Amino acid sequence: MTAPGPASASGVELRHLRAFAAVARRRSFTRAAQELLITQPALSRTVAQLETHLGVRLLDRSSRGVALTDTGAEFLVHVERTLASFEAALSAARGALTLRLGFSWLLPDPWAQRAIAAFERASGAQVELVRCDDPLDALARQSVDVALVRGGRPVGSAVHTVHLYDEQRVAVHAREETEDDGREGRGALRWQDAPQWTLVVNTASGTTGPWCWPDGNGPRRYVETANFDEWLESVAAGRGLGIVPDAAERRIHHPALRFMPLTGAPPSPLRLAYRPETGTGSALLRRFLDAALEAAVTCTDAGQA
Repeated sequence: MTAPGPASASGVELRHLRAFAAVARRRSFTRAAQELLITQPALSRTVAQLETHLGVRLLDRSSRGVALTDTGAEFLVHVERTLASFEAALSAARGALTLRLGFSWLLPDPWAQRAIAAFERASGAQVELVRCDDPLDALARQSVDVALVRGGRPVGSAVHTVHLYDEQRVAVHAREETEDDGREGRGALRWQDAPQWTLVVNTASGTTGPWCWPDGNGPRRYVETANFDEWLESVAAGRGLGIVPDAAERRIHHPALRFMPLTGAPPSPLRLAYRPETGTGSALLRRFLDAALEAAVTCTDAGQA
């Protein structure tokens, strides 16, 4: 690719911003093209046009993948806010209200289905599901209105949280080729044996990591990953042990993984995080939080949460 030329921002269109944001989120032209339903060459041309119009390089391309430049990272913050404002303006013009719920992996069931259905019936608004590697980062960028957060990691003083319920933890590791698919005779791991583990950690949105053992009694070795997909495939490849909420055992069907009970582990809290100044409107957000809490109570009473 040739170096960007002199800036000419007058040629920048929404399609340029959407293309750049998709590549920046996915860190891949291939995955971004699939998301946007266009060809990869067309996507590459669109992003190159944006860089030429701006006169700056936004992305570094290499054989290892795609990375944001410092300028690109700063630009992405403004792009996501611009796109969010544009979508909000369209919704207002159509007379429709939308609340964007950010999540990193596997919405908890049946809580999500019950909460969303109750909210949409009561409010007439719609919930837009936004999959993101780091929901708290998406909340800070204002690309979501409320974020589903698993685990007990700090969220920062600018963010408020509502506790829904606690999930139990289970262990998962790579299945040996000689293992069958039966569940009989599964051994259990003990939380107190953590120093013996090599633990695979999702540093963006994982529920179990070094922060779970503040007294230093945690695993001696960690393998860090940047999102759920990397975490999943690292565990499947035998890089180490994974610890996840038990919802994953019901929802993940990976032939290379085996789940095991985990005794003595503290529960993993499930929370909703939001910023009090959210642009969606405090009344709409409050109605969603009320529906979410009611669904959490229902699930807990039924023993399904």
